[in-house]
Amino acid sequence: MKNNYSMYLDDLRTPIEDFDCVVRSFEEAVAIFKKYGIPRYISFDHDLGIYNGKIAKSGFDVAKWIVQHDINEEYKIPSDFTFKVHSQNPIGKKNIESLLTRYLNHKTIKTI
Repeated sequence: MKNNYSMYLDDLRTPIEDFDCVVRSFEEAVAIFKKYGIPRYISFDHDLGIYNGKIAKSGFDVAKWIVQHDINEEYKIPSDFTFKVHSQNPIGKKNIESLLTRYLNHKTIKTI
């Protein structure tokens, strides 16, 4: 499955489309990234529920983890990486889209 897989991140919903893996939490997503690398496609939810009485880390936290680890060259984002944000949280959706779009655009800028 190394890097050539798709991921659906959502604590409650079941995907309509086919995905190679469905993950329910930040921790589960990170464990899969560490085992298989960053997938070629992720469909993000923002709000990932409550864990031990506290608001769980979000889909935005997952996106930040991906960017930080790509910057550090620990887990590289595939060159054909794409994403979708299916979250019903409009602010959370915008935050994930903005972060990933800005970062991916920055990576494609060629310097002379």
